[in-house]
Formats: sequence, C-alpha cells, structure tokens
Amino acid sequence: MAKNLPDGVDQFLATAGWPGAKLQALDGDASFRRYFRVKRFGSSAMLMDAPPPQEDIGPFLRACRWLDENGMRVPEIYGADESRGLILLEDFGKSRMRDYLDQWPDDEVGVYSAAVSALVKLHRLPPGPFNTYSLSEYLREAMLFTDWYCPARALDVDVDGYKSAWEQVIGELLPRQRPGVTVLRDYHAENIMLLGTLQKQGLLDFQDALVGHPAYDLVSLLQDARRDVAQELEAAMFDQYREEAGIEGDTFLGDYARLGAQRNAKIVGIFVRLWKRDGKPRYLPMIARVWKSMERDLTHPALGPVAQWFDRNIPRKLREANGGNFEL
Repeated sequence: MAKNLPDGVDQFLATAGWPGAKLQALDGDASFRRYFRVKRFGSSAMLMDAPPPQEDIGPFLRACRWLDENGMRVPEIYGADESRGLILLEDFGKSRMRDYLDQWPDDEVGVYSAAVSALVKLHRLPPGPFNTYSLSEYLREAMLFTDWYCPARALDVDVDGYKSAWEQVIGELLPRQRPGVTVLRDYHAENIMLLGTLQKQGLLDFQDALVGHPAYDLVSLLQDARRDVAQELEAAMFDQYREEAGIEGDTFLGDYARLGAQRNAKIVGIFVRLWKRDGKPRYLPMIARVWKSMERDLTHPALGPVAQWFDRNIPRKLREANGGNFEL
C-alpha cells in the first residue's frame, strides 16, 4: 500500500466498487494533483487525488464527459467525490506517447500524424461548453514571464510595454478564433496515451479546456516543452493539419507563431515559478528547449511588437543562451 494516501480513500474505493484495492503512487506533475495506480483481482484503474482548495475536479469531470459524449477517447469515470477531490478512472496503461517514442523513434511520423488527425477531429466538433479564451486570459498567462522569469534574473524590464505589445499581437488574432474550437491547452506527448495501436490515442489532462483558436493545441503538440520535435517534423505536421482541416492562406501560420510565442513565454514563467514558489527545480532544464521555440516564433512578422520588446529588455547573452542556466 502506498504511503500518504488521501483521506477517506478506502471508503471512496469501496463505494466505487474497488474495496481492498492496492495503491501504487506514480510520479507527480506540475500541479497539486497526485496519481495512483489501483490494482484489484488482476484489474487496474487510476486514482486522481486533486485536493481542494488547491484543486477542483469539477472542470475535469465536465470536460471528460463532454469529450466522451462527442466521440473523443478519454478515460471512463468509475467514481468521483468532488468534496474530497478524488476520481477513479480507467487505466490507459503505461504507453505514453513520449515514452513510446523514446523507445521507438522510427515511429515518430506515424504517431504525430495520428495526434494531428485526432486534433482535427476535435476541431470539427462544435465548441464545447467552456469559457472563451479571452484577451485577459492570454495576457495573464503571458505576464508570467515578467512576473517570474525577469525577477529571477534581476532584470528591470518595461512591464507595461510588455503587456501593451501582447495586447496588440493577440488582439489581432481574436476575431479569427470565433466561433472557436475546444482547446485542451496541454495537448502534448506526455498527455497522449497509445492504446494498442499508434492510431488509437487516449487524452489526459484536459480540465483547463477553453474555447479558442485552433492553432493553440497544434503548437502545444509541435513545440513541446518536454521533448524535442525536429523543425522538419513540425513543418510536416503543420501542413498535414492545414490540409485535413481545410485551412488556406498564410494567416494561420502567423497565428500559430503568435500563440507559440505566447505559450512559450508563459511556460518559461511557470517553470521558474515552480522552482521559486513550489520548490520544484526539475523543470528548469526544459527552459532552453522552450526558449529556442519562442525565439523562432518571434521571428515571424506577426510578433513585431513583442519581438521589439525582447530586443529592448532581454540581454542578448541571455537570449543566445536560451534563457541561461539557473544557479540552484
């Protein structure tokens, strides 16, 4: 039996039909959530422990049910207790997209192609019953860079100018995200499970879903913070998405760059926050990969105001070092 089990877990498992099950703690993620593999009589399930008030499982349950009702492959829910923040879920196994590709890199094109096709399938649906990805939310996320990275580097930057630059860059995109698509916001190789074949893929970590721009989850997949995606593969999968989704013209590429830069700036801020606030420095080595993608995004003309801000405020030596190493 795993240590430090959630309060009331025995009663919860019994109510869900899994009395006397054994629990094995799994590696944690960047939130307060914990996961356990639950085993009983040769069967297995997954337990999510998302303790309130830090976490709220309501959005996960609503998103999971909507995705399931609309033909997307998500875990079946065996039981839930919102007051305790506990959910018992179908076990998708151990074949994460990232882990599989670490072992079988020659299958990379096929696996990514299937993930892109799944995204097109999601985007063909009417947008789900989620809040809109608003300008204020885009800005809140982008400001994590100046809230956390810049102070950690002792940089005195023009915060108001940074916000104004993003208001201009993202503001130009907003009309093109109407009526919008369901945006999962963390669609990447650690949140996609391979279910028997490369083409059958299960989704995880969608509790923060919003209605937004179709390029957001595409850039999340192809500019992955946690694994390298070659630029040639990124370009090929971008083209596949456009062809399958029927998107023409160059505007989509500009919006892809806008959301790539915004997302990557956010992630840099989050990774520093995880270190400074939450005592989780293991994400710091990933900043270099994220920064490299952000620099490429900033070269697109659509990012002009933000690129100019970086030129004025972030020292060249830090940019050339992909954000630089942090002394722990």
